[in-house]
Amino acid sequence: MNKGKKELWQAVKFTLFSISAGIIQIGTYTLMYEVLEWRPWLSYLISLILSVIWNFTFNRAYTFRSEADIKRSMMLVGLFYLVFTPVSTWWTAALTGENPFTGAAASDEPLMNNYVVQAGTMLINFVTEFLYQKFVVYRHTIDTNERARREQDRKA
Repeated sequence: MNKGKKELWQAVKFTLFSISAGIIQIGTYTLMYEVLEWRPWLSYLISLILSVIWNFTFNRAYTFRSEADIKRSMMLVGLFYLVFTPVSTWWTAALTGENPFTGAAASDEPLMNNYVVQAGTMLINFVTEFLYQKFVVYRHTIDTNERARREQDRKA
């Protein structure tokens, strides 16, 4: 497979796994926000953590097919979320009408619908995480795991 097709297929796989992680995130967010009536920012935070674990596991094995040290890879992804999580948790609270520091309603009406905020946040996360994983986390270890080696052997 030529490099262009290989990179396109990598982006497609990342997208599909991200969609499955998004389903997990929206499903758990909805459960916590609608059923348990938790605050939007807390529902978002927990649902984000669950989707990150899911996404990391599948993208390491199938999208980037990396044999990179799992602790190092998790640490690097953790660093990404060390920045992304507080910033996106803050804007979730702010855009849904909560005071991000106290959790109290900042106004009677939220600035934006919770699900619109979630969708926008997930889109920003999707793009930035793909670029970060491809060019930082797995930069030198793409296609190094056993699955990738077997495929290369079959083609040889």
